[in-house]
Amino acid sequence: MAQKISTRGSGAKKGPQKYQNEFAYKHNKGSKTTKKILDLPVDGLCKRCTDQVVWRKQFRKYKPLTAPKKCVSCDEKKVKKAYHVLCDDCANTKGVCAKCMDSSEVVDAGDKKTSEYLNKEEQELENKLADMQERQRRTYLRKLERGEIEAADIPAAGSGSHAFDFTDSEFESSDDSSDEKD
Repeated sequence: MAQKISTRGSGAKKGPQKYQNEFAYKHNKGSKTTKKILDLPVDGLCKRCTDQVVWRKQFRKYKPLTAPKKCVSCDEKKVKKAYHVLCDDCANTKGVCAKCMDSSEVVDAGDKKTSEYLNKEEQELENKLADMQERQRRTYLRKLERGEIEAADIPAAGSGSHAFDFTDSEFESSDDSSDEKD
């Protein structure tokens, strides 16, 4: 397969980027602006536009609106989300993406969890695992990796070690009493 190389205005071929990034971009941890931007929902957009906006948020290129913009369709100042050109009402009635106005399938962001909620869930999971014995912790983590259990299935920290069920795990002992010969 031939490598796709774009050309400059003069027709000279332009090669790959000269310097590759050595490490991934990291947000400023304590920034209030970053937290506010990451908590903004991304909805009413098609898959392509959603990916673009998520990329902008990830690399701190997202610039939120300070004042409502005018909707291209109804000419009212109802666009309150950055990079949208249609208000939510017009986009929903027309069934199009609010950014590119393409009639492709609009991604529903209603089931996506906010970063605050995900951080809270992760913290609860760590607290539950911290109070377990090493053997139980490793078994639960292995089952979580395989998808056999959900994080919600892990017993609370105060329930003790008796809450752990080894019936379907690899630690199950075979019945020696049935193998005995009388």
